[in-house]
Amino acid sequence: MAEQKKIAFLVASEGIEQVELTDPWAQVEKAGGVPRLLAPKLGEVQGFNHLTPADTFPVDTTYADASADDYDGAVIPGGVANSDFLRTEPDAVALVKALVAAGKPIAAICHGPWLLVESDVVRGKMLTSFPSLQTDIRNAGGDWADEEVRVCDMNGWTLVTSRNPDDLPAFNREALKAFDLG
Repeated sequence: MAEQKKIAFLVASEGIEQVELTDPWAQVEKAGGVPRLLAPKLGEVQGFNHLTPADTFPVDTTYADASADDYDGAVIPGGVANSDFLRTEPDAVALVKALVAAGKPIAAICHGPWLLVESDVVRGKMLTSFPSLQTDIRNAGGDWADEEVRVCDMNGWTLVTSRNPDDLPAFNREALKAFDLG
């Protein structure tokens, strides 16, 4: 039996746009993958429905204890607070750099690309995001497009990005392809 693909979901401790975590998570599971929740510390993280606290989710491991070798790809959900906190976590930045160096696909939605900007991996790439990130992406050397989903394959690395929860069907479809689950 083939080994199941493990997909890391990188989040901060709070402010996670819940549907941008739970919907891709469910699609990864449905496709036979194994999603794992990575955060700055063990315990639980807080999801939000925009600005309203929602459910909590148990953390599987910390970024500091994770290795790019352990995962076949990563999802970076959005949420303004989640993404702002996440990009200040040195271990999360280091993990993203390691995933990219290993050629592992990454799918980031909404404000999630902030972590990619902080990790200095968008230079020369075309991506999309929540519109408020376009200047940050351009300042980091990337190009920005207002599209439902954008897939960028460059130098043996695949990046999937989308703008917001309305784009989740397209985001999930392309992320699963990138993870070789769809």
